[in-house]
Amino acid sequence: MDTLAAGHAAALWAGLHLLLILALSIQVVQQRRKHKVLIGDEGIPEMVQAVRALGNAVEYVPPALVGLAILALAGAAPVVIHLTGFVLFTGRFLHAVGLSRSGGASFSRTIGMILTWVAFLFLIVALLFYALP
Repeated sequence: MDTLAAGHAAALWAGLHLLLILALSIQVVQQRRKHKVLIGDEGIPEMVQAVRALGNAVEYVPPALVGLAILALAGAAPVVIHLTGFVLFTGRFLHAVGLSRSGGASFSRTIGMILTWVAFLFLIVALLFYALP
């Protein structure tokens, strides 16, 4: 397979996921300024939601990006990386939107987590497949 094209695909999805994390980080800073909160969330629902939206992204995105990078190095087809990156990004985006709007259950949070788990399962299978000689 074309490792260079796979690397470009992984770079695209890494960049987009980092952009999402930056946007969520800015949202936390805006809430901190609005509520004059320096550390923690002080139990303010908007702060809790913003901090958790960022925290959740930071918990899920890095291991997935490592998986995408390893797939690229292992010679996975770019379409595999693009498909996984797209599903993961869509899931993380929907989850962040849902969590940013409400601390409770929501359609976008639910779909976002399902898509994230689908991307993780696909990554696991693909990584194990490419690990075989």
